[in-house]
Amino acid sequence: MNFEYSAKVQDLMERVSSFMDRHVYPNEHVFEEQVNEGSRWEPTRIIEELKEKAKAEGLWNLFLPESELGAGLTNLEYAPLCEIMGRVVWSPEVFNCSAPDTGNMEVLARYGTAEQKEQWLKPLLEGKIRSCFAMTEPDVASSDATNIESSIQRQGDTYVINGRKWWSSGANDPRCKVFIFMGKTDPRNPNRHAQQSMIIVPRETAGVKILRHLPVFGYDDAPHGHGEVLFENVRVPLSNMLLGEGRGFEIAQGRLGPGRIHHCMRLIGLAERALERMCKRAKSRIAFGKTVAEQTVTLERIAESRILIDQARYLVLAAADKMDRFGNKVAAKEIAMIKVAAPNMACKVIDWAIQVHGGGGVSNDFGLAYAYAGARTLRLADGPDEVHRNQIGKMELKRVQ
Repeated sequence: MNFEYSAKVQDLMERVSSFMDRHVYPNEHVFEEQVNEGSRWEPTRIIEELKEKAKAEGLWNLFLPESELGAGLTNLEYAPLCEIMGRVVWSPEVFNCSAPDTGNMEVLARYGTAEQKEQWLKPLLEGKIRSCFAMTEPDVASSDATNIESSIQRQGDTYVINGRKWWSSGANDPRCKVFIFMGKTDPRNPNRHAQQSMIIVPRETAGVKILRHLPVFGYDDAPHGHGEVLFENVRVPLSNMLLGEGRGFEIAQGRLGPGRIHHCMRLIGLAERALERMCKRAKSRIAFGKTVAEQTVTLERIAESRILIDQARYLVLAAADKMDRFGNKVAAKEIAMIKVAAPNMACKVIDWAIQVHGGGGVSNDFGLAYAYAGARTLRLADGPDEVHRNQIGKMELKRVQ
């Protein structure tokens, strides 16, 4: 593959970087202040203001490969842009490129009917609403998605939905107007991967109840957050089914491939910023008569961080290239590999940055503790390390006769 970015991508990289310099980095403290004003679950003014600026500069919906609805970028072209956005945890939303909306928009774009696209995809693409993906459940080991117990039962001209979900990102956000819900329509089907379906559930439907928000290492991630949600005798029309009964796993694979690589791209940006902070801190602090940067252990960690970040970046670019050329299914091993490599890399680099910062590293003053919480979570989200490693191992065994 060619690791040189095209002129188009280089131009977009410069524009996104300039936007970050002018509008995002200077407003990180403003975002934090506004989240802490009044109700933490109300959208911040700064995010809404920056969205309009991003739209005006043509930096909007940069994802969605193979679709006329996005910016016309491939996964490989989008990768460096996603990395730049990932340097600030909340900035992808400014460009309408944040999870879980990106994944849900991909689902609706690929598998939705014309009516579903008009009702839900259009306002999501415009940034007028947000969404939630309801898959993981508290009562089963959701690393094996065939364990899902939530039910979707057809009754006359409606589906009746029952189940309890958690880690439903965005459920607490008042802008969240729609859930994409995964449950079983045919629990007795001998093909365990044909038991599940995905269905659209409007947020205001009777029987949908947000039970609580779920903090991550004490961070509530307001105003977006992660919720535990009860679906109790929720009725939606038959037309809300996505693609057809029994095709939930098919949709999940189409959704999770791009979602996983987006997480990895953003993590590289997060790790890059942690390394920059590590270097600045190490050069500015004196310990035992010389700067921390001159201590051999620090030099080794800085060097190792650069190696780990670049290794992860090239692996992500290779996965993106394979997805573009051969499709997500053929690139399954590469996607699994980066989903293990990138979060582990980010956790290690951020941990070393925290160590260099001393007590300040575990405070909220430098953003490293929050960055670590996010990176550590991604060793679980979209499939835990163990599942991906098992998948990679099985593929390797098949390769060798």
